Amino acid sequence: MQKLLLVVLTCCFLATAQAQLNGPAGSGYNQAIGVKFPGGLSLTYKKFVTDTHSIEGLLTSFNNGFRVAGMYEFNFYSFSSVDGLAWFVGPGAHIGFWRDSTGKHYSSRADLGLDGIIGLDYKFKDIPIAVSIDWQPSLTLMGTASPHPAYGGLAVRYTF
Repeated sequence: MQKLLLVVLTCCFLATAQAQLNGPAGSGYNQAIGVKFPGGLSLTYKKFVTDTHSIEGLLTSFNNGFRVAGMYEFNFYSFSSVDGLAWFVGPGAHIGFWRDSTGKHYSSRADLGLDGIIGLDYKFKDIPIAVSIDWQPSLTLMGTASPHPAYGGLAVRYTF
């Protein structure tokens, strides 16, 4: 049900979003919204705050819970032979909530921690779509207190 809600919200936003062609130098867009997978299904929103700095928010739904993460990303346009291709890196943080079940008993849990991100972002030239692939390691400081090296994945975003 949560995955369906994410897809519906994304479609509603895309239906009402208005394209804006002037983005920061190199990126080709100002903002983008879309989905990211695997590691659950994430709704992702990215906004450039300067030509080379962006913020990204992630709302991830998984088995019996969800996770909210915020990232501050430094974007580098080092691939001069490929227009629209950049690599990015940055710090962030997350908070997550879920329910565990043991037989007939349920318990709620929460995590709070730090994240990092590194990846590649590609904005298609003639269509308002950007794709990225990244790795997002995290360390939970409160809660389960374990690293989660498997976060990250493939994102497909509508740009405007």
